[in-house]
Amino acid sequence: MPKKLSIFIKLIYALCLTGLISVAVLLILTLIPGFGSFKVLVVLSGSMEPTIKTGSIIIIKAAPDYKIDDIITFSQNPTDKRDISTTHRIVGIENNGFQTKGDANNAPDGSIITKNQVQGKVIIKIPYLGYGVEAARQPAGFAAIVIIPAAIIIAGEVKKIVVEVNKTKLKKDNQQELPK
Repeated sequence: MPKKLSIFIKLIYALCLTGLISVAVLLILTLIPGFGSFKVLVVLSGSMEPTIKTGSIIIIKAAPDYKIDDIITFSQNPTDKRDISTTHRIVGIENNGFQTKGDANNAPDGSIITKNQVQGKVIIKIPYLGYGVEAARQPAGFAAIVIIPAAIIIAGEVKKIVVEVNKTKLKKDNQQELPK
């Protein structure tokens, strides 16, 4: 095999492996309820643009207290497991909770957010990576992002095993043919 083609194949293999591991880790982290005191979420709307881009991954962590300008994630109905989380900035503090607003919105949110509703404060945001995680949750995306790279990796490993088995077999055959 020409050297340039061999390097190209190794590069594709490394990219597939890196991508597969990255998406798998992020997918797992977004599916489990919380990773220690951290939670990984995918941003699905543009209400916090340009601060947090749609399709970003955010990592939130519960904090003992929250202040104005903190970006928090909260639930409208914390007891409902199907409730979709919202991530907005604290623009005011009331006796009974927080007034929040999306950076892209013209007005503050309509209701006060209580401390019970707050899941945590955004500590890390990674733009656009959430698109890959969301795609991996769909059947076609899962095939493109997980199954195809995994098949490429498995095929590469099977090829390596076959080559090694053939080398061992050839070596064994050569040793048996030597005169005694």
